Amino acid sequence: MHDGQAAHREPQAGGPRKACRPHDFHERGRRLSERLTRSAMAKITYIEHDGTEHVIDVKPGLSVMEGAVKNNIPGIDADCGGACACATCHVYVDEAFLAKTGTRSAMEESMLDFAEGVEENSRLSCQIKVTDDLDGLVVRMPESQH
Repeated sequence: MHDGQAAHREPQAGGPRKACRPHDFHERGRRLSERLTRSAMAKITYIEHDGTEHVIDVKPGLSVMEGAVKNNIPGIDADCGGACACATCHVYVDEAFLAKTGTRSAMEESMLDFAEGVEENSRLSCQIKVTDDLDGLVVRMPESQH
């Protein structure tokens, strides 16, 4: 009972009501839009220095670094937590995706000065936002982040 009324209403005229699926609502009971309930994930392949591959589904809007950290991928330390204040999330971006990841900012360039083995395709994974265009992205980790 809520405010003296029954918590469940009687079915409306026209037949019984269909049960709602739990994924159609967020924790407070409000209906989610169709777009949010069916959002796609980008598949990202993280390759460790020894060649071990990890194929992970990463939610658009997260960074490539966040995808690695949330899935316990070894080789990306992320000491600063994604603030672009270290270079411990250094990765080598596959050439096919280099243009899709954007260009390095001045801050990212500055932080890469502290990384070992920087190449033309080096990026800080905290600075690469996952989008639908990055589905299939391949990143390789250097031998060491320190």
